[in-house]
Amino acid sequence: MPRFASPADVAAYGEYRVVRDDRPLYRFAGRLGSGDFPAEAGRYHLYAGWFCPWAQRCVIEIGLHGLEDVISVSYVDNDRDARGWAFRETYGPDPVNGFALLREAYEATEPGFDGHVSVPTLWDRQTGRIVSNDFAGIGVDIATRFAEFSNGANTYPAALRDQIEELDGWLGAAVNRGAGAAAADPAARAALLDAFAELDARLAKSRYLLGSRLTEADVRLWVTLVRYDAGPNAERTINPGLPEYPHLWAYARELYQIPAFGRSTDFASFSRPGATVPDWDVVVERSYAA
Repeated sequence: MPRFASPADVAAYGEYRVVRDDRPLYRFAGRLGSGDFPAEAGRYHLYAGWFCPWAQRCVIEIGLHGLEDVISVSYVDNDRDARGWAFRETYGPDPVNGFALLREAYEATEPGFDGHVSVPTLWDRQTGRIVSNDFAGIGVDIATRFAEFSNGANTYPAALRDQIEELDGWLGAAVNRGAGAAAADPAARAALLDAFAELDARLAKSRYLLGSRLTEADVRLWVTLVRYDAGPNAERTINPGLPEYPHLWAYARELYQIPAFGRSTDFASFSRPGATVPDWDVVVERSYAA
């Protein structure tokens, strides 16, 4: 019989709290392709959450590189209490270890674990431990370490890595982390809307953020764009919506048509109650001046 956690119950267990101290928030940071964790088909499993943009980045990279049969994926439930993320009937049991709580994977790796239990979490079947819960490192490793199993895609090419990380230094602060703060923080709102305007101008001249090639930079940006009007801007307290930026909006919808993006998106998992979500299903014919 599959093991499931009981329903999330904040009254009984309390709210989940992130303990921050001098240790890294994402405590496990093993790298695929290293001596400890060689790139092998069927060895690794990604614990993800439909609601989580950081987990979706990794799932998108798996899809873009055709690695669905190489790295397996399962999903935790959307709700949590103090016990952390859990496996419930909504998305099925843990197919690898039969855990009811994701915390069990952390305790199996580090007995007495007292840190942050997060998704994505990458698990190694062979050693029976967590490789990493560092979402940035997981995404890059998926994009670069499985070439022999891949369909030939390369979203983190060596020649563009500096530019990808430079963009992340800007967009990570202004958009990925700034969107959630923008409704209540005028400075964050100004930085976010300035970034949207600059991105709109950039995408009037370029198919993707770095030219004609889809890269990890696009993946990192897109997971926030798809959540923007359903989540942080659900009540339109930041601006009238992403369609205010025609080139950025067309770019975002074009990416949504790519199966790796669209199939990994579950609007119900991150939409706020009563949110009006723009129509992402319209097929977009983009034009841009090179």
